[in-house]
Amino acid sequence: MRLTYTFAIYTLAIMALTAVLLRKLIPYLKSKHIGQKILDIGPRWHENKEGTPTMGGASFIVAGFIMFTVYLVMNFSKVEAKEIMLIINIMVYALLNGLIGVIDDIAKIRKKQNEGLTPLEKIILQSLFSVLFLISLHFTVGLSTTLSIPFTNVSVDLGFSYYFLAFFMLCGMVNSVNLTDGIDGLASSVVLTVGVLISAVCLVYTESYSMMFIGALLIGSSTGFLIYNYYPARIFMGDTGSLYFGGIIAASSFLMGNILFVGIYGFVFIIEALSDIIQVIYFKITKGKRIFKMAPLHHHFEKCGWGEIKIVTVFSLVNFIFCVIAFIGYGV
Repeated sequence: MRLTYTFAIYTLAIMALTAVLLRKLIPYLKSKHIGQKILDIGPRWHENKEGTPTMGGASFIVAGFIMFTVYLVMNFSKVEAKEIMLIINIMVYALLNGLIGVIDDIAKIRKKQNEGLTPLEKIILQSLFSVLFLISLHFTVGLSTTLSIPFTNVSVDLGFSYYFLAFFMLCGMVNSVNLTDGIDGLASSVVLTVGVLISAVCLVYTESYSMMFIGALLIGSSTGFLIYNYYPARIFMGDTGSLYFGGIIAASSFLMGNILFVGIYGFVFIIEALSDIIQVIYFKITKGKRIFKMAPLHHHFEKCGWGEIKIVTVFSLVNFIFCVIAFIGYGV
């Protein structure tokens, strides 16, 4: 019962702090003309979004960092060292990915276009931070290379190959969340479902204080941000927020004890990324033909006539269903 109360306090505190910071941040960004640029190849109906303040992810990054500091002070001597080190690693990894987003967003603003860092520059930085994260996990928490298959009793020790799988999972999920952030409220709503899953696993199965905090962080950050990001959005999280969220969601798979679970609770993020990859490959192979009307997948449904609210609702519901599946699988 005490863990439930603590979870509620952290969630409400992060949500309130995020909302308060956004209330101050939005007019500041508007006064500095720090607004979103729309790609020429992007949907024409998004042109009215141009100029909407961006880099709103800074609000929940700051709110999360403040509350994480409080969490460490309150629980450093209560929680076992391995769990403390794990959540420190997760938060540092998320912040480093958020830093990539900050650099990218600032570059976009300076160039006055929707392209900041080059894809290669992003990949190099993300790869570097992912490698450092895995090295740190190895030495600080003794990362196990045994992989369990969800819904079965099968476990396989992959040895060093485990690190390659983990590396591609980290980089892939971070970019998947980034790709999902394409319409008002979509990324933050799907992130919310992941936060609910992690919180439910904590409260029902593990009673882990670190898992409790990550669940509270995701729910509090996403709901606080949705107050201003739900359609029609008054601010966008930018790569600052989406890469930060991607880092937390990817790294949280280690907190769950099985990196394969991210393939279940991150279903919508993965499908969004796959739709983009399939579109590019098919376009090149067929020299101009497309499978989807537009990629990533949420733009395809926009071109099919779906409104943004409908897309957000359906995508969030689908991911919530997969989160329920992950929750059931965790207990098997």
